[in-house]
Amino acid sequence: MRTRRRIWRSTGYLLLIAISAATVFPFVWMVLTSVRRRDTVFGGGIIPDEITFDAYQRSWSQLDYPSHFLTTLVITTITVAVVVALATLGGYAFAKLRFPFRNLLYVILLSTLMLPVTAIILPLFLQLRSLHLLGTRQGLILVYIGTSLPFAMFLMRAFFTTLPDELIQAARADGAGEFTIFRKIMLPLAAPGVATVVIFQFMTTWNEFLYAQTFLQNPDYLPLQPVLYTIVGQYSTDWPLMCASLTMSVLPIVLVYMRMQRRFVAGLTLGAVKS
Repeated sequence: MRTRRRIWRSTGYLLLIAISAATVFPFVWMVLTSVRRRDTVFGGGIIPDEITFDAYQRSWSQLDYPSHFLTTLVITTITVAVVVALATLGGYAFAKLRFPFRNLLYVILLSTLMLPVTAIILPLFLQLRSLHLLGTRQGLILVYIGTSLPFAMFLMRAFFTTLPDELIQAARADGAGEFTIFRKIMLPLAAPGVATVVIFQFMTTWNEFLYAQTFLQNPDYLPLQPVLYTIVGQYSTDWPLMCASLTMSVLPIVLVYMRMQRRFVAGLTLGAVKS
């Protein structure tokens, strides 16, 4: 029995190691390729014989990387802030408040998640043009907020549903208003859910390509992803330049995840009243 258990445990460890290696390898290859010479990308070993940071310098200057990085950061920050604020309010309302047609409205909200992105590009394009927001970063931010809210609200509602109603009832008995209950009691307990939404939304907005490429015609307004796509040539691609740009692009996502990951293991009802 013990031998069989050890075999299963060893097999599980080996499987996890293999999955981890397959997950990490593309990132390692990207970083190593970013410090290679272009003529040794596919002809040398995994570890480059000569390390050069020329690709980073060219990315910084040729692609006007700082300007597009700042544009992406501003768009992503505003989108994440608005989506998190509206998703927490909406998720709390759908989970804990009682109002007419609540379930019907929630079903309609979820039904929007079934729409493919390509199916709504033309309606969004026409709507932005009628509002004179086509080709503006404000219009792109509105599109990001509108298309991201349903999923974010779905996550927050699912999280608020797990919190005990007794906390709300006790606060109401003490005379607290609904917004006070939300802000001082439920929202602190929802920190892990908020962190999840922040990470998902930051990654989604930071890496988004299709909407930005479609709705922003001015190259100076483009965020990073459409700019990085211009590196891909019809017959050849400057892989060190591409990998250097991608390496710098993923750093904010890594930093955000490292900053927020501790929230995933936070106690959901730490400091709550006893039953």
